[in-house]
Amino acid sequence: MTVAAPVESAGSSSIGSPWLWVVSIAVILGLLVTDFAVTRRPHEVSMREAIGWSAFYLTLPVMFGIWLWMAFDRGPALEFLTGFVVEKSLSVDNLFVFMLILAGFAVPPTIQQRVLLYGIVGALVLRGIFIAAGAALLQAGTWAFLLFGMILLASAGKMLHEMHTGAAFAGRDVSEMRIVRLLRRLMPVTDDYRGTRLTVREHGRRAFTPLAVVVAAVFVTDVVFAVDSVPAVYGITADPYLVFATNAFALLGLRALYFVVHATLAKLVYLNHGLTIILAFIGLKLVLHWAHGIWPTIPQIPTPISLTVIVGILAVVIAASLRTRRRAEQHALQKD
Repeated sequence: MTVAAPVESAGSSSIGSPWLWVVSIAVILGLLVTDFAVTRRPHEVSMREAIGWSAFYLTLPVMFGIWLWMAFDRGPALEFLTGFVVEKSLSVDNLFVFMLILAGFAVPPTIQQRVLLYGIVGALVLRGIFIAAGAALLQAGTWAFLLFGMILLASAGKMLHEMHTGAAFAGRDVSEMRIVRLLRRLMPVTDDYRGTRLTVREHGRRAFTPLAVVVAAVFVTDVVFAVDSVPAVYGITADPYLVFATNAFALLGLRALYFVVHATLAKLVYLNHGLTIILAFIGLKLVLHWAHGIWPTIPQIPTPISLTVIVGILAVVIAASLRTRRRAEQHALQKD
């Protein structure tokens, strides 16, 4: 079997044979159909249910990584696992934005998971488009690595600026998003939710439900996150199949993971700081790879080192966040 070379060797062949693409897409579609079946009956998700599905969707990429190691050697397996860690980290930040949108539109708990599922499907489609575009750019020349690197460095700078100025998404009124205003101009919107229906017939004409407006807002955020996530994973591997697989596995479990992290996400006060460092690190890695093609003496960052650095950053972020949260709670108790 052909072993995919890491990002360090642009233009290498992909491990994604036609049959592997077909099987992978069929499995993903099957999992999405299962998720739609689970959310067909609106219900409030229990913590037990959310943890069970989250464990299932975290087990799948581990098993897939083991299979890659056995079938294609350690290179593709390490690239996949590193890319998965990066994409999963970015998807947690994505969940935070979803949380703000669901709260901003007062989405009933019983249909929240359906909104998340629509968001996941939209994200998968958009990532597929961005992945294909990224592969085409890489075929055009190594300058694409410089472009991706600059995108990630700019994203890291933007996140840093928002953290310092407080101008992040959390401070915005989601009802004022352009796509939301556009939908309200196209068709009237009902005053209340109608289960999982996106449109209804009311007073002799078709109208959107608030659920359709929420889904549109989620789709817009999917575009924003795709701009960061696809170049980020191309910083780990140049293989389009592995890029697709990391994105798919990271996104599929978001519906259940949302309800698990809903209470704990607020405790990760340094999450954005960690993501900023990760994006800047991968952006630097891409720029170094581009520069290496021109000046071979410039070193590159191997995938095992990338995985170690990224996992280390996340570990520090989690530990520091929990410690700060614990101190804040102790300080509050002392005041009382």
